[in-house]
Amino acid sequence: MRFSDDRPIFAQIAELFADDIVAGRIPPGARLPSARDIAASLEVNPNTAARALQALAESGVARAERGTGYYVLDDGARTARDMKRARFLGEDVPRLFRSMEDLGVSFEEIESLWRRRGEVPAAGASPQSAAMAEKDGQS
Repeated sequence: MRFSDDRPIFAQIAELFADDIVAGRIPPGARLPSARDIAASLEVNPNTAARALQALAESGVARAERGTGYYVLDDGARTARDMKRARFLGEDVPRLFRSMEDLGVSFEEIESLWRRRGEVPAAGASPQSAAMAEKDGQS
C-alpha cells in the first residue's frame, strides 16, 4: 500500500480501519487484526501498526483487551464518523473552498454536480462538462 507524506503512516492506517468501521465492514465487537498481521499485510513496521491500533483505542473507536487484542466498541462507528466529519469540515472543506476560489467555481456548479451524482452522463460528456453547460445555459 502507498502512504502519503502529509500525515504519519500510523494515522493513515488508523483511518483505513475507521473507514471500514464506519462503512460497517468491521462491525461492533469485532476483533481487529493484530499489529503483527497489519504490519505484514501493509508492509510496515510492527510498531507503526501497534501505534495505529493504540490511536483507535485512544480515540474511542476500539478497546484493548489484555492478551486478546483490540475490539471495535459498540459506538465505535459513531465515534469514527464524528471524527471523520470533523476532519472533513475542518480540513477538506476549507481546501475545497480555496480551490473553488482559485478556479472560479461557484456553489451553483457544485450543487449541480451534487444533484446529478449517480446520473449517467451523455456519451462523451463528463459531469463537470454537464455542470458547465448548465451554468452557461443560465447566463
